[in-house]
Amino acid sequence: MRILLIHPPSSIGFIDRVYMHEPLALEYLGAGLKLDGHEVMLHDARIDPDVLAAARGYRPQVVALTGYTSQANIVKALAGQLKALDPAPTVVVGGHHATVRPADFNVPAIDLVVVGEGVTALRQIARELAGEGGFETIDGLAIPGEEMRFTPARPHPGLDELPLPDRTLSARYRDHYFSEWLRPLASVRTSLGCTARCNFCALWSLTGAKYLRRQPEKVVEELRSIEEENVFFCDDESMCDVGRMDRLAELIAASGIRKKYFLYARVDTIVRHPQLFAKWRDVGLQQVFVGMESFSDANLERMNKGVTVAQQEEAVRILRKIGILLYASFVVDPDFSREDFRCLTAYVRRLKLHHASFSVLTPLPGTALYEERQGELLPYRPELFDFIHTVLPTRLPLAEFYAEFARLWQRAVPPHRALKTFSRYGLRRLPGVFRLLGEAMAAMRKGHLDHD
Repeated sequence: MRILLIHPPSSIGFIDRVYMHEPLALEYLGAGLKLDGHEVMLHDARIDPDVLAAARGYRPQVVALTGYTSQANIVKALAGQLKALDPAPTVVVGGHHATVRPADFNVPAIDLVVVGEGVTALRQIARELAGEGGFETIDGLAIPGEEMRFTPARPHPGLDELPLPDRTLSARYRDHYFSEWLRPLASVRTSLGCTARCNFCALWSLTGAKYLRRQPEKVVEELRSIEEENVFFCDDESMCDVGRMDRLAELIAASGIRKKYFLYARVDTIVRHPQLFAKWRDVGLQQVFVGMESFSDANLERMNKGVTVAQQEEAVRILRKIGILLYASFVVDPDFSREDFRCLTAYVRRLKLHHASFSVLTPLPGTALYEERQGELLPYRPELFDFIHTVLPTRLPLAEFYAEFARLWQRAVPPHRALKTFSRYGLRRLPGVFRLLGEAMAAMRKGHLDHD
């Protein structure tokens, strides 16, 4: 059976020039399907937008699409175009948004929605399509119709039960995958889920509140197969299991693998286990993405973040001493006043950060925050759930909120520190980086126009 896997275009025009990670979920799907003898093609529409030309040439019997909340309407539009092909393929949708809000895909162009883990589900769907097509026997499906039908939930399998992702499927695109100056960049998943319970995050709930992890030996096996020098551990939180990550660092050192790593870690993990990060620095850890979220203990408590401002300051000190770049991320509440924006700017400057990013507090479907604040949300438009737009009413006038948001990005890290970060791109790429920065700031300042 010919199966086409599609990663949709992004909802934000400039974002794919800031970072673009490989479509790891689709590479896992493809690996599973190939075990059953299916012919698989992966199409990345972020790089090649002509999805229909690819589909016409390939003539797939099944098309599978994935997407986040901000891409929900993009996925539905693509599904409609693909379903109109002759012959019409079976259209399957999965991914994050399909799992947390499957009813959004209850449209005629979509035949099946996968809720939860997709490798096993898609293999079973393909098997049924080759036979009787009795999808009610497959766990973890939502079946569109006048009234959407749901099969029993599918528990997530152990990560070591899944096949290694098939990167040959993305071979023609691999030079395009990057994150800022880390280019080209491979992505590896060593774990899934998180031990924290932040109310704005859906990731821990998608695994039934379990923290799933791969054996370190399996991760090293995968690392050996990766050509790229830069590797992003795309875990929800990589360092939760300190003993496992200590063992993985030892195995990497013993293997002789030399790469540059980028991963997520929590403030409290850094503070409690600085020796682990020093050990990882020695095997190639270059930078750590840390969700600091706020300048206020009261705000951190409301988010159920489980850390304090004092711990944040200590984490900054530790990583600076070790020599690892701290990539700090903060949340901007739509309820911010002008003074709140000033306080966050001052806090970032006081920490003397060289790199900081900011996102608008977004109650994503599937989170506790969404359940708490659903009644306050602006009229539902999935494309605005992109962390750059607000989906909640703002305290400031809308245009002023976006102006302050753009100003925060420009002022929080002073030029002399920002230049040290920009130097990582190399002189040849800097003009393009500055043009992109200007484009991004202009888009943020005009964000209020997207609500019209």
